[in-house]
Amino acid sequence: MNEAPVPIVAVLDDDDDLGRAVARLLVHRGLAARAFLSPVQLLEALTDQSFNCVVSDVQMDEMDGFAFADALRKRDPSVALIFMTAWPTTSHAVDAVRQYGGLDYLEKPIDEARLIAAVTEGLAWSAHERRIAAVTASFTRREREVFDLLVRGHSNKEIADRLAISARTVEDHRAAIVMKTRTNGLAQLIALSRGEDD
Repeated sequence: MNEAPVPIVAVLDDDDDLGRAVARLLVHRGLAARAFLSPVQLLEALTDQSFNCVVSDVQMDEMDGFAFADALRKRDPSVALIFMTAWPTTSHAVDAVRQYGGLDYLEKPIDEARLIAAVTEGLAWSAHERRIAAVTASFTRREREVFDLLVRGHSNKEIADRLAISARTVEDHRAAIVMKTRTNGLAQLIALSRGEDD
């Protein structure tokens, strides 16, 4: 069986010294990390490589961290994002998490322990999201909706009511989901949704 690729962290900062320092710190802690000087450079790198976590500066000349986050999410919705800034504001912190899906908002100078904790959480989140994406890749849109509700514990009737479809249609989608995932029950579907091995 092939080994899973090593998760890679990208560090994006238009201050080259700082970006490289953060990447070195991560490598020192046993993580694979690569520094990027510009958002465009990192986005171009996605053609040949995927990143599991990106630590991005918020204020950059070429493109701010939030515009970059939008562009990144369009290409890879399963990458974890952590923002960092030398100029923290409450509104940016709220936006970083709520609007742009950041897992954390770090102030410079970076607290090493908090950075490592955030990146570790980000790598776990990304692995989970990629596992779900792999499992659900063959689902129709409606099957994905049914799957999401099933693994949250909703009954067929509740799903039918929420999606405005018949309980019989829910059962048909559920059968298709079980067939496509090669599972034999709800417990296995829930395990798959959590990124757990069989």
